[in-house]
Amino acid sequence: MRFQDDGIRGITFYKQLFLDSNKLSWPQVCQVAKKFTPLLLGKWTDLYSEISGVAAGSGQSSSSILALNVRTEIAFGMFSDGCTALSWKYGNTSLLAQNWDWQQEQKENLIRLRIEQNGKPNIDMVTEAGIIGKIGLNSAGVGVCLNAIRAKGVDFGKLPCHLALRRCLDSNSRAEAVAALQSAGVASSCHILVADLEGGTGVECSSDDMVLLPMSDNGLVLHTNHFVKDHFEVEEKVQFEDSNARLVRTSEITNTAQPGIELIQRLLDDEDGYPVSINRQRTKDSTITTLFSVIMNLNKRCADVRLGRPTTAEQEFKLQPDLKELEAAGVS
Repeated sequence: MRFQDDGIRGITFYKQLFLDSNKLSWPQVCQVAKKFTPLLLGKWTDLYSEISGVAAGSGQSSSSILALNVRTEIAFGMFSDGCTALSWKYGNTSLLAQNWDWQQEQKENLIRLRIEQNGKPNIDMVTEAGIIGKIGLNSAGVGVCLNAIRAKGVDFGKLPCHLALRRCLDSNSRAEAVAALQSAGVASSCHILVADLEGGTGVECSSDDMVLLPMSDNGLVLHTNHFVKDHFEVEEKVQFEDSNARLVRTSEITNTAQPGIELIQRLLDDEDGYPVSINRQRTKDSTITTLFSVIMNLNKRCADVRLGRPTTAEQEFKLQPDLKELEAAGVS
């Protein structure tokens, strides 16, 4: 029942957000979402079937659950979840981490979602109730993070942002995930950071094009909420003026000490520029704050999650996509 309750509250949250931000009623939102139905039925029947299953299990209409999964595209690229993300490959270790910032009111609708699959890796992620692709990792050691980018444009013939995240989590390697994104395209602007045991690749997407960000010489990929590469005729609307400052700060911290989980945790805790810091706090003008923090150790196929702002975490838990498989392989 908790998932049903979270799903209903999540729909209530987005009903109000779309009405306030885009002047769209929920029936209008669902009509826009349905524009993706031909694509999903034609090329992504597994994703469409899962969305339909979530709808049946939560007692909501398929169009409402579809709307949650394509929420970025319905807003025509004009929502912007503020986030700071990085991947770091050093020695035999590959880490992937992020602070996810969004409206305070949506925190109660976050869930941990574990998915066991036949013929595909198992998945463990943190997501918004009803959304089948978000931030997490799989049993093959592939992880994904997301940075929203506020830019106009949507292509209903390409894979919606959150379903693109799910396609990455269905992959057996970073190369497979990136190739899948390049083949399918992504319907709206965002940055998807994909990593596996061999390191990370940033995928900057717009509705028109896609640009890859390789690892730096010291094994890093860093990103916040703006394009760092040129994109073809894309009109970007930077919502977070602090996005560049957070990117600079992330670079400063990662250059100060030896890589490791402790350094990344210090980075995610950072309050330089508070309240619009990497560790973000709501202000009188915005209810956007850090809702959770995650550090993934892809070699160990596990992640540590702190719910809430990381310096005042309300709950801590681990993601472990396939505990039985890990135990059999002797990974702990």
